[in-house]
Amino acid sequence: MFINLRKALDRRCISLREYGDFLGISEAAVQDKLEGGKDFTYWEFRRTCDLLLPEYNADFLFAETILENRSA
Repeated sequence: MFINLRKALDRRCISLREYGDFLGISEAAVQDKLEGGKDFTYWEFRRTCDLLLPEYNADFLFAETILENRSA
């Protein structure tokens, strides 16, 4: 569901396991969130945008459709 986020993680060679470790959740929980089964918490959203992928616009990363990356 969050295709842009998944592609950004892939571009940075960050596995779902590594992303889960970064967020303090399991790989399965990450997969569930990326597929839209569970919501990202605000803390997970901010941590991803501010610390892990600051070069991407937050709206781009968490869009539910594919968008063109535009700076904030």
